[in-house]
Amino acid sequence: MRILVTGSTGLVGSALVRSLQQDGHAVTRLVRREPAGAESSVFWNPETGQIDREGLEGADAVVHLAGENIAARRWTRKQKARIRDSRVIGTRLLAESLAELSSPPAVLVAASGMGFYGDRGEEEVDETSPPGRGFLAELCQQWEGAADPARNAGIRVVHLRIGMVLSEKGGALAKMLPAFRLGLGGVIGSGRQYWSWIALDDLVRIIRHAIENDGLSGPVNAVSPRPVTNRQFTQTLGRILRR
Repeated sequence: MRILVTGSTGLVGSALVRSLQQDGHAVTRLVRREPAGAESSVFWNPETGQIDREGLEGADAVVHLAGENIAARRWTRKQKARIRDSRVIGTRLLAESLAELSSPPAVLVAASGMGFYGDRGEEEVDETSPPGRGFLAELCQQWEGAADPARNAGIRVVHLRIGMVLSEKGGALAKMLPAFRLGLGGVIGSGRQYWSWIALDDLVRIIRHAIENDGLSGPVNAVSPRPVTNRQFTQTLGRILRR
């Protein structure tokens, strides 16, 4: 297949591109710089509303992972706006552009987050549960809703509500490891807050399953079947590192 990927240089995107290419799929990256040479990429810039629609033609599937890192900076009003705009505006531009193609892709797999459910304590939630409250919950609703133009055009849309992605190559775990290896890792707050997590390799497999399974659409909780509390996670990581 020919598969378009946004956010292809991030932790998840890089792993996904490697996996797809190893199996012979043609990957085209959506990038914010003018493509150079023979590089298989398409230009887009959500901030200015620019996108090379001609370059989107002929794709079998699109995986949309781009968005401002929510843990990169303190959540000031300005940073919250950056986080929201990077997801909502980018998703809407991509969805509208795909809907207008003469030969649209069969599926759009779009990243979302577990923040959709808000802080629910020990309540168990699934894909049919209503949204929660707060910044992340509202953001995820707007983020998923921005894909409506693609859905209305008959494109199968899958929203991956991704949990904490675990990999020593990047993300939350990579930031924790130095402190834990020094014996300085510890429980955060009460330690009772639940963490819905997923290993990077499993997330790549879920994305590929969403691309290949025609019967899958709507929200999918991209997490392991066993969430743990922060205390359980801390104790397990300390034990594995013998700290």
